[in-house]
Parts: sequence; structure tokens; C-alpha cells
Amino acid sequence: MRLLTHNMLACNIKGVTKGFPLAIEVTKLETKESEMNPDFLRHIYPKLDWKALHDAAHTLGLNDIPEQVEPAMLEDEDFLQKFHHALLEVHLEEGALICPETNRRFPVTKGVPNMLLNEDEV
Repeated sequence: MRLLTHNMLACNIKGVTKGFPLAIEVTKLETKESEMNPDFLRHIYPKLDWKALHDAAHTLGLNDIPEQVEPAMLEDEDFLQKFHHALLEVHLEEGALICPETNRRFPVTKGVPNMLLNEDEV
């Protein structure tokens, strides 16, 4: 699971009002190199919750992601490379996503988060 995916997931248990961002528990990480597309990064940036991305990257040990982004940074090759690496190349292969309100754990197995709810959670 990439941080791009993480940035779009939330806990949907009935009654939960603060289900985003999910905390990350890491068991296994992998890095899978991919070609950088600066235009994609500039396009996706406004759609992301940057604080959630920053905090998730920090949890994964990616400390090169700044707390805030200035518009000029989206033209900086070095910043875009770090952004690309954190967003698209680092994969959570094994671990869990944890609801910030209920502490419900959603397992991540082989890079796929299982967000299915139990019958009593719907």
C-alpha cells in the first residue's frame, strides 16, 4: 500500500466522526522504484491532506517530507523526487492501519489493506 492510498482511506465504522487519518503500524516495508512524473505530482498535491501525508511519511522513517509546502517547491526537482519517493515508491507490505477514534486495527497483507467491517460495525 502506498502513501497515496493511505491518504484517501478512512475508518467507516458507524458512528465514527474522526476516522482520518489512520495510524500506521509497520511490520514490513518495500521500496519499488518507479518513474517520476512531475506533472502528476503537481496535479495530485492539492487533493492530498498534506499533514496526514507528512505524519505518515514520518511514521515510515521518511523524514525528508516538510511539514508545509510552498508553491515554488512544486517546481524544485529535489523536492519533487522526495515527494515522489514517499508517495509512490515506498510500500507498506505488512502491518496495520488503526482508526484514531476506536483503535480498530485494519490489517495490511501483501500490500492490500483489509477495510472490511464486521456486521456490528455497519
